[in-house]
Amino acid sequence: MSSVAVNDAEFESEVLKSDQPVLVDFWAEWCGPCKQLSPVVDELADELKGKVKVVKVNIDEAPEAPTKYGVRGIPTLMIFKGGELVDTRVGGMPKSQLSEWVEGKL
Repeated sequence: MSSVAVNDAEFESEVLKSDQPVLVDFWAEWCGPCKQLSPVVDELADELKGKVKVVKVNIDEAPEAPTKYGVRGIPTLMIFKGGELVDTRVGGMPKSQLSEWVEGKL
């Protein structure tokens, strides 16, 4: 799996200072839709390796980043480029839709 677990202390270096676009998956262990989306995100991470970095932020273990970026429901997916938030999607989606959304923002 090409996705990386990131906590609040690592968020700036792994996401905001990344030299490539970053897809951030905000999730929680107790979230059913998050568990359904997780393998889809992992597959996409493998397919887009080298084009986009994929990180996962457990909102229970890292509450600062989701609060800062206004995460109200999970799963929430955000794309960052050059340290800036480019787009956000909330909720699960099929792999084709996720892939199209991510590649459209690269």
